[in-house]
Order: sequence, then structure tokens, then C-alpha cells
Amino acid sequence: MPRSLPTYYLTHGGGPWPWMDAEMGTLYAPLRRSLVELPRQVGDGVRAILVVTAHWESKRFSVSSAAHPGMLYDYYGFPAHTYAVQYPAPGSPELAARVKALLDAGGHPTQLDPERGFDHGTFCMLAPMYPDATIPVVQLSLRADFDPAAHLEVGQLLAPLRDDGVLILGSGSSYHNLRRFNAGAAEPSRQFDDWLQESLLELNADQRALRLRNWEAAPAARIAHAREEHLLPLMVAVGAARDALGRCVYRQTDLLGGITMSSFGFGIE
Repeated sequence: MPRSLPTYYLTHGGGPWPWMDAEMGTLYAPLRRSLVELPRQVGDGVRAILVVTAHWESKRFSVSSAAHPGMLYDYYGFPAHTYAVQYPAPGSPELAARVKALLDAGGHPTQLDPERGFDHGTFCMLAPMYPDATIPVVQLSLRADFDPAAHLEVGQLLAPLRDDGVLILGSGSSYHNLRRFNAGAAEPSRQFDDWLQESLLELNADQRALRLRNWEAAPAARIAHAREEHLLPLMVAVGAARDALGRCVYRQTDLLGGITMSSFGFGIE
């Protein structure tokens, strides 16, 4: 019997960083290494990828359903060449329809979006991981009310996809406060990251879900996430993980003057 694929919550980096080595130098070298390593962890058997992206919000959950998605350059003020990058992976209307069916049946009405292209939370993360861009990719939005319990439930509903070769990736950032991306973020980002490490690596599935539903009680929570759209993809990844154990797959403590950021996987063999 094929094994269940792991799920991941991945820090996707700032802007179109994979195409900005000349401007950024080695800033994101550890992140790049972690993403390049990820396909080896996952192994064979990935038929499609479902990305829960921090860069798409809708009133109800929405799923990209185009057979050939375009590109969505949803960033501003970057070099001209970053508005011409391509990640030409196919979509999967079939997977999109199945995602909708699972969520509809579970009480979370979901809509298909045949116009949605790949946003940078998707293509900037996938380009180092699967540079050949041959695996079909479907995106799932966040629900705009940002209810953590609803996103955990959606992950639970999507869990069967793991048994069918669908790699579920939550794309966000473990620290995301654009007004405090400087040395002043060192301590709050460390505090929140320490809480994530404990919650995701040391607790059982019920305990970690309870903590995530009440994430605002974490140390420095509202400094780390003044607006939680970059945290919520974690809820879906954890819900889909069932009771799989967590592992930290990337941790960097020196970003932009000392910011700590991490990525996590669940069910890695």
C-alpha cells in the first residue's frame, strides 16, 4: 500500500528572492537549501501539489482550477526581471474538483476559480523544490475570516489526499510583521518561534491543535503576526497531518538583523 505523503508548513521567503541572488547575496541560502532538500524527504509518488497560500484570501475557500495557470506577480518595487519569471507547471482541474467536493461535503462551501494564477507564495517556494515544473499544482485560498479552527478542520478534510499522492504544502512565514522587519524583531520572533517548536514538535496531535486554535496566547503572538494570513497555512498543514509527528526542516536566526524563522514537516519518514 502506498504510504501517506507528509505535509509541510514552509516559510516562503521575501518577494521573488530565488531570482535575486545579485541583490540579496546569501541571505536566503539556508532557506534555499532546505527547499532543495525537501523532494528527497518526500520521495517518489508525488502526483500533484496542493499549496495553501498566504497570498490568497476569499470570503469562502477557493480553489484554482485552470488547466494551465498563469503568473500573478503580487509584489511591488522589485527589479524588472522578476516580473518576467515563469513557473510553467500545469494545473489540475481534477484535483481542484476533488478538493471542492471534500470541503463541500465537510461543511465548508468552496468555489472553483479558473482564472487564478500562481502567486509568489507558490512559485517562489516551488521553483527551488521542483525546478522542472512538471508536477501539477493547485492552490487553495485562506478563508477571509481567518478562523483557525476552520482551517484546522479543512486540513482534516483534505487528509485523504495524502494517500493519493497529493503533497499538501502550507506556504507562509513563521514570522511576518512588515512593520518590524528589523533588529527589533529578534526577541519577539525568537519567543514565538520557540513556542512553535514546542507546540509542533513536543505535543501530541490534540494538544498541538488546541494550541493552534488559541495561537494568540503564544508569547509575542501579535508581534510575530500582526495579521495572521502567513500563519494560517500552518493550520491546514497540521490538520491534514492527522497524528503524524512534526519535525523542524528549516530554522534561521540571523535574518535581517536577527529575525528567527522556521519551516516544519509532519509525517516525514
